[in-house]
Amino acid sequence: MAAKQQRRRQGFQAASSLLGPQIRKVGEARGFAVSRLLTHWAEIAGPEIAACARPVKIGYAKGGFGATLTLLTTGPAAPMVQMQLPRLREKVNACYGYNAISRITITQTAPTGFAEGQASFTPAPTPAPKAPDPQVVTTARAVTGDVTDEGLRAALERLATNVLSKHDRTQGNTR
Repeated sequence: MAAKQQRRRQGFQAASSLLGPQIRKVGEARGFAVSRLLTHWAEIAGPEIAACARPVKIGYAKGGFGATLTLLTTGPAAPMVQMQLPRLREKVNACYGYNAISRITITQTAPTGFAEGQASFTPAPTPAPKAPDPQVVTTARAVTGDVTDEGLRAALERLATNVLSKHDRTQGNTR
């Protein structure tokens, strides 16, 4: 009770300080003595590997030296991750500060994951929008030609181009 009253008197606290003990407990249940490997995975592994693989578990052998890190990845990405394992092992050990991981194993799953280790991998980036029809652009310029403020005119021209392009798509018109 006294701890709760003391916390209220201190004011606001960072969410990370409130969730730290729970994250540590869950991480230790999976063998992650250092939760930084989970929370900063994209920085440690790099954006390419982090987009297609994530750490699931660290297993320690009885009486053995070093631990085994298990990564979850999709089937098509597994060969790419496999080729980068030595470099990844060095990066993970740099996170720990010593040679903690001696082996890395890969577990493959479907892109949406199975049961307990459901992995939600980021989708491929969306393609850049295609350029609007030149006739739509000239119509938008004609509509906004009387505006003297350059910034406002450019914004209104983009708006008019978007509205006219959307209208053409929904009506099925092809100019």
